[in-house]
Amino acid sequence: MWQAPAYTILGAGEVFAAIGVIELFYDKAPDSMRSLCTALAQLAVAAGNYLNSAVLGSVASATGWIPEDLNDGHLDYFFWLMAVLGALNLLQFLLCSVPAMRHTRR
Repeated sequence: MWQAPAYTILGAGEVFAAIGVIELFYDKAPDSMRSLCTALAQLAVAAGNYLNSAVLGSVASATGWIPEDLNDGHLDYFFWLMAVLGALNLLQFLLCSVPAMRHTRR
């Protein structure tokens, strides 16, 4: 139950993001591409979920941090690993987006 607030916020964020993506595609995409753009956005979400499952499975089998009995494992190590991966993802995003923003201002 201690993770319920985090999952509630995550679920609400995904709902609001999905609505924004659908509105963007129906507003900006050409008429013939609206459904395809929405389907590709949902495919990207599904691919991210599969990637997350693959990371979880590989970490569980390679490190033993996530055993059958969670009281015997180190779930905190896994959460720290996910936090580091998230920070690296943010850094990579910033490295890619800042030059792009400078280029569009000219």
